[in-house]
Amino acid sequence: MSSNIEVESCKVDSEDAVKLHARIFKPRREEHEERPNSNLAIVLVHPFSLLGGCQALLRGIASGLAANGYTAVTFDTRGAGKSTGRATLTGFAEVKDVIAVCRWVCQNLGVDKIVLVGSSAGAPIAGSAVDQVEQVVGYVSLGYPFGLMASVLFGRHHKSILQSLKPKLFVMGTRDGFTSVSQLKNKLKSASGRTETHLIEGVSHFQMEGPHYDSDMVNLICNFISSL
Repeated sequence: MSSNIEVESCKVDSEDAVKLHARIFKPRREEHEERPNSNLAIVLVHPFSLLGGCQALLRGIASGLAANGYTAVTFDTRGAGKSTGRATLTGFAEVKDVIAVCRWVCQNLGVDKIVLVGSSAGAPIAGSAVDQVEQVVGYVSLGYPFGLMASVLFGRHHKSILQSLKPKLFVMGTRDGFTSVSQLKNKLKSASGRTETHLIEGVSHFQMEGPHYDSDMVNLICNFISSL
């Protein structure tokens, strides 16, 4: 891990007495104070916990964001990693966890702007939280599962992010096994506000989740934040 960043662990209280285990990735203080975006944090939501998703999968991206001068926060949703509680099939209880972490970040890290980033199943969960947290100023989806099979579980999340007026970026590989390029484009036709897409040619869903593409994800997120 880069020597110019600091990592701290903390616990966040969500609803239903759930304790969430979180990690804060920060540039070293002297570098962070020079950044124009020192009042902004990036909160990352990991893939489906019932299939082994946890915050460790986002460590590379969070470290890269911190190395670029941003405070990044990862956490285990309920029932994942060291967090208490029980994971759910549809991710609606996990939306409460995202909201709790965002509020904790604003109260404890001295920021008043948040960009939410969701990976795979974390994308619909994060998307449902976007308009429930006033401080969220933008949203990035990494492999949103819009396809028919995935929509059985996550379809009720779609409306929240598609109707949000906050700026949105959808990143996907053209060989994503859960969502085809045409399905993505059809869904985003109904999206409100500023909505952008970035397609990575020839890459599958799980390839894009892998560490080989962490630096690409970091660059895309940083460029999106710079455009806000």
